[in-house]
Amino acid sequence: FQVKSENKKTIWNTEEVPEGSEFDDTWDPREKPEYEISFKQHVGTEDVFFGMTGKDPSTACCEDIVIKIKLPETKYSDITLDIQDKVLDLRTPKKKLLLHLPYPVNSKEGKARFLSEEEILEVTLRVSRKFDFINFS
Repeated sequence: FQVKSENKKTIWNTEEVPEGSEFDDTWDPREKPEYEISFKQHVGTEDVFFGMTGKDPSTACCEDIVIKIKLPETKYSDITLDIQDKVLDLRTPKKKLLLHLPYPVNSKEGKARFLSEEEILEVTLRVSRKFDFINFS
């Protein structure tokens, strides 16, 4: 068994380290907020009444992931949100959430809005799958 590495003193390759592990901080005393993940798909009358596009209610046919995070006693200006292709990292002065996403997402096309009356941050992310151009064309 031989490890191919540029530096002989390294004990693992960068490909072996999962994405988002640099955010893990087990010593951080902030609590994890409550959150809910749901999936959203865009359907039209051809889907609902005729079933012409072949979409079904499974998550494999959903285009977006919607994450609702409860942040009581938090101001919009206190929220730091970082989204990678497979990881959502949220930090506030009192809460911290590191969430490994169920599907890879397009991190450049996400939307977030803070519902101040409900104290909920709603993040909508577009799912990025390899063969979506075949499934949803």
